Parts: sequence; structure tokens; C-alpha cells
Amino acid sequence: MTANNAATVDSPQLRVIDSSLMMKVFYAFAALALLSLVISFGGKWLGRSIIKAGYTDDTTVHEVVIGNDVVSVPANVIRFDRARRDGIASRLDLYFRYPQMDGYSTAARDDFNDVGGRRTIVFVSFEPRMMSRDMSGRFEPIYKNLIVRPGKPGPGGTTLYDFTEQSGYVNEVLAVAARAGQEPFVARCLSGPTAEQSLAPCERDVHVGNALSLTYRFPQSLLADWRKLDAAIATETGRILKTAR
Repeated sequence: MTANNAATVDSPQLRVIDSSLMMKVFYAFAALALLSLVISFGGKWLGRSIIKAGYTDDTTVHEVVIGNDVVSVPANVIRFDRARRDGIASRLDLYFRYPQMDGYSTAARDDFNDVGGRRTIVFVSFEPRMMSRDMSGRFEPIYKNLIVRPGKPGPGGTTLYDFTEQSGYVNEVLAVAARAGQEPFVARCLSGPTAEQSLAPCERDVHVGNALSLTYRFPQSLLADWRKLDAAIATETGRILKTAR
């Protein structure tokens, strides 16, 4: 067989091999292109997720039923993703930017991420009432017997009391302020290094609705503004809480 005849015999096979190789190359490039798109899309999505850190700017209103009460709030105020839905729940955790009392948005991102040491976020929790008295109502029968007197002057006209060693409230102080015609304003605050590391070291609970307890935690710097803060919480609660009659 001559060389020309050999080339003629082998050429169909060569064409098949070339065609197969080209298809493999085509699929490889297609796969790389698809992978590039996935990485690009995934990177953008992940980037947004990192920036939002679990937050959402969705303002869809959800109605959450706790006992005989309904809390009606937009998604961007609800703290945890799994709770951003309509239905029955045993507890609902929210957060608000003070004093605006609004939820997460692009404009408010720095406040929610505590950029520059801003402390403006107030954490609010609704849950079934477990005690017959709220924090103000517990001052006379309970807290008064657990504090060391006299206290020392605190911000906003409050008096700060240390707890006794036997009280169980380690590294906490009790902030108390008189209110005309009402039970006193009472809040517990962390003290020392623990307080400095916490975004919201002060805590107060109040009774709301039919049988709910509302606990709100706030930055210690807002203790000086406790009157306006407490009023803002009451106003916002009245707006979002629908109580069954």
C-alpha cells in the first residue's frame, strides 16, 4: 500500500477523532463559561448577604399570632429570617433604630452594623407573660429587697443601685426613676467590662396586650433618655400590636 493510499484510508478516522476532540473542547469551554456565571452570581449574592449580615430591607408586613395577640410588623423589623412569616409563634424578636423606630434599610445599614461605635439599636421581644408583675411592679415587693442602699445618681435623673451578693444578679445594677402617678421606671443594666462589650446592656420589661410581656434591651447611653425611649416603645407597641377582645 502506498503512502497516499494509507492517508486516504486513515482520513475518515482522523476526521472522527478531530470531531470528537472539538466537541470535548466545546463542552469544556461551555462548562467553564457556566461556572464563571455561577461564581459571578454567587459572589454578588454572597456579597449582599455579608453586607446585610442576615438583615432584610423587605417591608412586607407579617402578622404573627402569640396567644390572643397579633403583632403586625414589616419583615425588616423582624430580627430572624425564620420568623419573617405569617402565623403562630411562641415568641417574636424585633429590632428598631432609635429614635426613628424604623427597621433595616440601606440608608440605616451603618447603624445596624454599629459602624463607628454607634449604639442606636433597640431589641424588642414579645412572649407570653410569665410573671404577674412587670419590672416596674416588681420593684417594691422584690427588687427593693435585693439592692444596696443608698444608691448613686445616674443618667437622666435615675438612681443606680448595686445588687447584694446574694441576689444572683452578678455584675448588674438596677436603674430606678420616679414617675408622677405611676410605678417607677425600672431597668437592669450590666456593669463593668461586660457592659462595654454589649450592644444593649440594659433591659426592661413591661406588660402589653392581653397576656404578653414585652422586653426591650437598649444601649446604656440611652438610659439618659429613658423617658423618651420608654414613650417611643409604648407608642410603637400601640401601633403594631392588635389585641383580641
